Amino acid sequence: MSTEKEHDLYQRGLEKTRGSLWGRLKGVFGGRSFIGEEDLEEIEEILITGDVGMKYTLKLVEDLRRAVTDDLTDVQLRAYLRGWVEGVVKTGQTPGTGPAPGSRPRVFLIVGVNGTGKTTTIGKLAHRFKQSGVSTMVVAADTYRAAAVQQLRIWSDRSGALFLGGQEGGDPAAVVHDALKKAEKSGVDNVLIDTAGRLHTKEPLMRELGKIRTVAGKIIDGAPHDVILVLDATTGQNALVQAREFVQAVGVTGVVITKMDGSARGGILIPIAGELGLPVLYVGLGEGLEDLVPFDPAEYARGLIGEG
Repeated sequence: MSTEKEHDLYQRGLEKTRGSLWGRLKGVFGGRSFIGEEDLEEIEEILITGDVGMKYTLKLVEDLRRAVTDDLTDVQLRAYLRGWVEGVVKTGQTPGTGPAPGSRPRVFLIVGVNGTGKTTTIGKLAHRFKQSGVSTMVVAADTYRAAAVQQLRIWSDRSGALFLGGQEGGDPAAVVHDALKKAEKSGVDNVLIDTAGRLHTKEPLMRELGKIRTVAGKIIDGAPHDVILVLDATTGQNALVQAREFVQAVGVTGVVITKMDGSARGGILIPIAGELGLPVLYVGLGEGLEDLVPFDPAEYARGLIGEG
């Protein structure tokens, strides 16, 4: 259950999407309970432009066609839409913060394309783990960009996590090998591995992720235990395309969606959670250290559609 602070973050963070989505939907209904086929076509357009996606747009329109009656009030309509959204995205849940059963440390491989906020997300996750009393190491396996290594080092200092990085241009799998050996020896609970921002269409880079997985599994039984894909909400449907590619290539186990507060495209979470069946673990609702919050389907539905 969300805290009061997290509730407020959802409300503020989804304000742009709520204004674009619910505000326009409410305009179609105009305070009346009856809607005709022309209204449903307009609703369909609103949902598609809100990045709800074709599959769930058509499903919602069909469900509305059956649900809307002559005595449906505005409050009841809003409640219906909240329930509908929550039902689609309720696969979301937070990952465990302790070691996987029978293994230590628990290894998180963080993947995603450039610019999604992957390194920042790692820093915020490390902070959350630290607040829960879980020791954490962050690993800079993006050896191609010195700036990425430096950024991760800064985030590790802010979060109080251990840090390990390799030489610029070095083998990322070798960095992971050394880091996991050190983490195992030090008794660290969690390891968060940052990888280079990868264009999901580049097969050689995807193969490199496979190599990292293989190396990790040889050192820590079952590693990586979590493969977390970081997606940028502002990219809309392109985020869904990326998700499909990464699921196929590296076996994603969960998703973090960043920059929800800076976008009117928060509806993209619906097809990501529903169509792909991927649990949304956290959402980024601001730039602060504590603005990465556990995904809560009910809070998301309230933030998207509004309360009352």
